[in-house]
Amino acid sequence: MSGMSIRESDWMPLRGIDQRRLSEARLQAHYAVQWLGRAARAYVPPQPDDEHTNLGWDGALDGFTTHPLKDGAWLSLKITDLTLALHVGEGRTQVQSFSLDGRSDAQARQWLSEQLGAQGLDAHALDAPSPYEMPAHAISQGAAYGPGGLSDALAELAAWFGNAALLIGSIQRQMIGRKLAASPARCWPHHFDLATLTTLPARSPDATRYVGAGLSPGDEYYDEPYFYVSVYPEPDPAALPSLPTLGHWHLRDFVAAVATAHKILAAKNPQAETDEFLRAAVDGAIKILS
Repeated sequence: MSGMSIRESDWMPLRGIDQRRLSEARLQAHYAVQWLGRAARAYVPPQPDDEHTNLGWDGALDGFTTHPLKDGAWLSLKITDLTLALHVGEGRTQVQSFSLDGRSDAQARQWLSEQLGAQGLDAHALDAPSPYEMPAHAISQGAAYGPGGLSDALAELAAWFGNAALLIGSIQRQMIGRKLAASPARCWPHHFDLATLTTLPARSPDATRYVGAGLSPGDEYYDEPYFYVSVYPEPDPAALPSLPTLGHWHLRDFVAAVATAHKILAAKNPQAETDEFLRAAVDGAIKILS
């Protein structure tokens, strides 16, 4: 796949943080980002496939942002210190911010309801039950967030997301260059992954074919960040092509090419090798489905 080269200077260095600390940072950030998801479900005009709830990565902010709410305001979460902020207006005007450090979800709910109420929005809409389960964590039982003790791990998590936005954005532009329908790189608050989805032309009305390319910050399959390229419908494992050394084929519950953080961190050139893995896996996935 040829395409625009990615500037080396845009890639954030990855330090390799103790896995338990990175997992704790990921879980706290995953819970924190639910406030953006709740606000989006409550106040962003609905779109098919819940697309109104997905989030954009803002590199200048080191965090995620919602689509505009009904009144044009938008919410953000800075990953590096878990600070929520409400922004109003076209520019980057920040009206109010709220650090989650030492605070619980109940306190975040109180702050957010006051801010949104002042914008004329019905704060009770935030209380709609979540349509999905969250991984277990003490925060769900009322414990306070503690980003202050995780600043290095949260910075590492932000670097993974920033690097993913760079590489996945490049894949999306390449797909569009190949006249394929590829969605912008967005984060889905349910799995907390940042991904683009390429839809291949349907051979028949019920034969939709997708290739997803994204980053998961870690989950029940891999307790570390990993890049993936998923294939749907699931192909015959015997038809899967070989991958660059960084990657392997994951076959349990879903089929995807996967490159895990520990392999990426051990690479001589993490950026170039991850980019090569993604391009090769996307090419391979499109060939399988074609």
